[in-house]
Formats: sequence, C-alpha cells, structure tokens
Amino acid sequence: MSDLLRKPKGKTGKVHDITPASANWGYVGFGLYHLKAGETAAEPTGETEVILVLVEGKATVAAQGKAFGELGDRMSVFEKTPPHCVYVPAGSDWTATATTDCTLAICTAPAKPGREAQVIGPAGITLTERGKGANTRHIFPIAMEDRDVADSLLVTEVFTPSGNWSSYPPHRHDEDNFPEMTYLEETYYHRLNPSQGFGFQRVFTEDGSLDETMAVSDGDVVLVPKGHHPCGAPYGYDMYYLNVMAGPMRKWRFQNHPDHDWIFKRDNP
Repeated sequence: MSDLLRKPKGKTGKVHDITPASANWGYVGFGLYHLKAGETAAEPTGETEVILVLVEGKATVAAQGKAFGELGDRMSVFEKTPPHCVYVPAGSDWTATATTDCTLAICTAPAKPGREAQVIGPAGITLTERGKGANTRHIFPIAMEDRDVADSLLVTEVFTPSGNWSSYPPHRHDEDNFPEMTYLEETYYHRLNPSQGFGFQRVFTEDGSLDETMAVSDGDVVLVPKGHHPCGAPYGYDMYYLNVMAGPMRKWRFQNHPDHDWIFKRDNP
C-alpha cells in the first residue's frame, strides 16, 4: 500500500494522527476523532495553530479559556450544510466533549501565539460551485486566504457528485515561487456516500518521479507532498473531502498540468 494512503486506526477515539514527522514534511498536521456522546478529546496546541472542524455531530467546545457552548448541527456530512469550526491559536489548548456521536477533525500548521480563539463557522462559510459538466463540485471555503482567520492554515471542504472529477484539471502547488506558485503540503480526508463506496486519487509529478494511484475508502486520508492530485467519484457514490494546506506563505497559487490546462482554458475563456 502506498505510504501516501493512510487508513483509519480503529473506529473509535483518535483514528488519524498525521504529523509533519509521520508525513515526512514540514507543515501540515491532521487528526480525526470519533467520539461517542459523553466522550472528551483535549489537546494542547503547542507551536501550531488549530482549526477544529465538526465534520458530523455535536460537541461542547472550549479553547484558550473560552467556552463556546454546544456546536455542530449536521449529523451527516452529506447534508451539505456549512460546518461549525473553531480556531485555536498556538500556545493554547482546546477541549471538545461530544453531546452526540461526533466526528471531529483537527487541522494544524506551525504558527506563533497572538491570535484569539474564535468560532469561524458556519457564519461566513457559503457553498460555492466550481467547474463544469462532469467536473462540477461544490465547496465550503472554511479558511482560505480571503478570510483572515489563521496565520498558516488553509482549510476547505469539497463535495464531488457521483460520476464527477475533482481537483481537476490536475494541478500542483509544490514550488515556493510566488506569485506564480506557492509551496503547500496538503491532506485529503475522504468520505463516500453510501459508505461502502470507493473513489480514486492520483498523485503524480510531471517528471514521473512520483506516480501513485490509490483507491480511497470512506475515512481514508491521502497525503499530497508534491505533484498533481486529481480524484474521481465513480457513478453511484458521492465523494466528500476535507482539505488542509499549509506552507511558507498562506496563499494558494497553483499551476495546471501543461497537458491538461486546455480543459481549464476552454471552460474559462
């Protein structure tokens, strides 16, 4: 199995714990908890900032000494309602106690203390459409660069309908060469509906030094250290993914694969 494909470790508790060290890169971390009602997750942020995303279910959340009360309202991610999210700065801590069965994502990247913990969603998060035809998908931009809610983190949710492609045309953001491109590591947390489904993701470089194609199941995470990274949802199965990106600069600048850029130019004349 490719080292870029990370399967959940069990069904309860912290089922994903991806760190820069375990991913062999420098910026992005991703964790995921499956909590039963009454169970609690709590972590210090250390030298990272954190965005908590209530993927499914409800929890009471506190961070940096502030109690935010019960958050969350979608019980299935495929309801496609905007997520409840909390920003937690470096040098702080957070606690979440599930009030229903709950799926909680922890998105992390290096940062310095100074910001305030705050709720950053669902207010301010609007569903947008991207692409055309079988390349159509729908996005909740939780914390992209147009929202000044983090120092390093870029976080977004994407819903790809059955039979469609996403992160397509293939594109990369693996060079620190602003404004043409920014270096951003990225994780994809995948969900499928119905859950027994599967999807595909390819991670590849133009010189062929990296070329991995993975079948992803419900709950898998794919690491994108470099290269292009399109994914597809087979007919009959809708695909969701939660993206976490970070690098030296909190800007998303990418370049399409030169062989496939004509698709983007045709659709965006």
